[in-house]
Amino acid sequence: MVREFDFYVVPTPIGNIQDISIRAIEVLKAVDLIACEDTRTTQKLLNHYDIKTKCISYHKYNERERVNFFVSELNSGKKIALVSDAGTPMICDPGNVIIKELSEHGYSITALPGACAFTTLLSRIPRESEEFCFIGFIPRNENQIKNLINKYVDKNLVFYDSPERILKTLSIIKQNRTDAKIALGRELSKLFEEVTIDSVSNVLEHYKDGIKGEVVCMLYASDNSEQANIENKIRLLKAKKYSDKDISIILSTLYEINKNSIYQMSLDIN
Repeated sequence: MVREFDFYVVPTPIGNIQDISIRAIEVLKAVDLIACEDTRTTQKLLNHYDIKTKCISYHKYNERERVNFFVSELNSGKKIALVSDAGTPMICDPGNVIIKELSEHGYSITALPGACAFTTLLSRIPRESEEFCFIGFIPRNENQIKNLINKYVDKNLVFYDSPERILKTLSIIKQNRTDAKIALGRELSKLFEEVTIDSVSNVLEHYKDGIKGEVVCMLYASDNSEQANIENKIRLLKAKKYSDKDISIILSTLYEINKNSIYQMSLDIN
């Protein structure tokens, strides 16, 4: 016997329309309403699988105003499924407002496993460690990007970016971590799927004429992460106007590293 829930979070394919589970199709057929980002996009998927369920738009611009409507529908005994245009809802897609509301008021919620771009990339590329940090879409601001790549220098950093901005993002990474290694996946599961794993310089050269399609990246942790981590701490303390001498005392005390070595590193960092 299959348990019924009030609300279902249902992943949809990120590219290949066949990448959807049997259970997801059954749920989308069985519920009374499907909340989706773009009804036109979702309708293509529903038509392919002969799903007749009614769609209601639910996106970042109308999330709050839709909540009361969905709660009213649930109170009348209806079942609702949430989908995004592609991939798993709540992973860089709308859903937080309704999930928070329903959780706080005791509605039963379940999430189906399924397609997600960043986990698809991670399962495709070699990694020395299982540890990674996923930050969603990388910021547009150059200083914010610098802070992130320095903050996570000792961890694999996974992020989304747009094809219009990714080359600029990679250029910022190159300027701040010249030895950086990147895994870039585009159009995953689609006809022109491509995964490139190389130095950031070579990846920039590979895509010098531009890039098309949805993009997900992993910036590999630095091979010399301990030193890079200390350098990042030096930059942070310099930004707070600490002197080179004070920085050497603070960091040598915290990390048991030779004070003179840190002092020299601090002098070398502008």
